[in-house]
Amino acid sequence: MQDKKYKIALVGYRLSGGGLEKVMSSLSIYFDIINIEVHVILLEDFITYSYGGKLVNIGTMHFSNTKFFAKWKSLIYLKKYISENDFDQIIDFRYRLKPLKELIYSFFVFNSKTIYTIHSSKLATYLPNNIFVTKLITRKKTLVCVSNEIKELIKQKHNLSTKTIYNPIDLSHISKKAIENNAFDFEYIIAIGKYDAKNVKQFDKLIASYSKSILPKNKIKLILLGVGENNSELKMIANQLKVEEEIIFLDFDENPYKYLTNAKFLVLCSKYEGFPMSIIEALACNTPVISFNCVSGPKEIIIDRENGLLVENQNFEKLTLAMNEFISDQKLYNYCKKNSLESVSKFSIEKIGQEWLDLMKIDINS
Repeated sequence: MQDKKYKIALVGYRLSGGGLEKVMSSLSIYFDIINIEVHVILLEDFITYSYGGKLVNIGTMHFSNTKFFAKWKSLIYLKKYISENDFDQIIDFRYRLKPLKELIYSFFVFNSKTIYTIHSSKLATYLPNNIFVTKLITRKKTLVCVSNEIKELIKQKHNLSTKTIYNPIDLSHISKKAIENNAFDFEYIIAIGKYDAKNVKQFDKLIASYSKSILPKNKIKLILLGVGENNSELKMIANQLKVEEEIIFLDFDENPYKYLTNAKFLVLCSKYEGFPMSIIEALACNTPVISFNCVSGPKEIIIDRENGLLVENQNFEKLTLAMNEFISDQKLYNYCKKNSLESVSKFSIEKIGQEWLDLMKIDINS
């Protein structure tokens, strides 16, 4: 690492579970491959995704038996580590839910070489609702959004200047993982995401929409991938609607591509998004997508009737009709499938990685 000219820190809570963490994983590997010294700093000990560079897992460090002092000492450790390493750039992938905590991070931990990322259209997840506090927290920081819709929302609410850089995908990695056997020999559609108390993915309503479609009669099943073990309510709904035999519930799998590549299409019916990785990953597997035109992301990925179908936001009746259309109109389906992979080439890790290098003014060829 001593011979590397540039030095970057990626700071996040974990490397497991969602799209944000996948972005952090992909960028760390990309920066490491192009000979940038990368330090992946985690505040919690959850790792299922691969990474590049040096791992600094603060989540494994036991500073105190008292929760308050443990958090305070981990903060001091992070501040000291960042100060001692004098990074050329810090990219912060954390949620920022507590204003007081973020003021401390902004003024005493992160310096002016820090980029704050915003991965959700629910801005309060990353920027406090209080406009004055947000301005204090983001002073001397660069803000990167994962969609133009989020960029516009921040402009309207906080009047802050931001940069849009889309989430990247490693097309080569996906193509290699997609050929693994998934053991299913039946036709199916797929939806991906965690089922929790917030019910952002709305799998309960998707099951109802699916049950009204022509898919069950055509023996086309619905796979819900990543829902976790707390899915008894979903199973009960499926039972009530008499489609329990047609729905497959799967836990998180670090290789979703083996399921995506054999699916007829992916369905996304979230309340809101940031820049949904499941959509670009499905398209990268040559699998077209049906998605609500929710805030934010889908309309910046899907070209209606070109690589998928965009459905009026939160209209589940039209979602059912869209699923029916993809089954009954084979010509339309084949056309969208043919365009799927090429439509996401602009999100390749090489192209998105270069956008990050340009933003940070890093020239690896100099």
